[in-house]
Amino acid sequence: MTVRRLAALLALALATAAAPALAQQKPAPRAQHAHVHGKLELDIAIEGTAVTIEMEAPLDSLLGFERAPRTDAERAAVASMAQRLRAADQLFVIDPAAGCKLGPVQLDSPVLSGDKPADARPAAGAKAGDAKAAAKPAQDGDHADLDASFAFNCVDAARARYIEVQLFDAFKNLRQIESEIVAPQGQFKRVLRRPATRLTWDK
Repeated sequence: MTVRRLAALLALALATAAAPALAQQKPAPRAQHAHVHGKLELDIAIEGTAVTIEMEAPLDSLLGFERAPRTDAERAAVASMAQRLRAADQLFVIDPAAGCKLGPVQLDSPVLSGDKPADARPAAGAKAGDAKAAAKPAQDGDHADLDASFAFNCVDAARARYIEVQLFDAFKNLRQIESEIVAPQGQFKRVLRRPATRLTWDK
């Protein structure tokens, strides 16, 4: 993660703490990361009264496929994935000392293009073709990802010293989680591999 990316995460966390409505805005585009099946990446910012978690994952790590769903079973798997991710307080259990509650959740992936019609609306000044490209479903042979943002509103986020990450239980294809954390204690890189679940950052 670049210094610019870390600064952007802190800015998002501050905006979430100061004005929860701002957290509903779409986050800045993520830097391009390696597409590795069985892995996902988390960027975590802890600041003031906010914990913000951004996630990037190959769809194969979450679904076992990366194309548009073809069968009822695959469509059900996509819906189940989205439902689990929206219940992010069950996947990311933040140290109770921080007093955090789940706020806005944003999910962005080609396989969810029909799940969020509001996101398909073009931004002001955007061309019609841009909206069509953004809503394009995953095609066979694509290496598609899911990007997600989870905002938690906390009494005192700085008191958090760990997050219990339950993604391995939720997604059986997932084997490794790479995390970069910006916290009052400093900046940290952490890796979780099955069966580990606790992400810590205190020095």
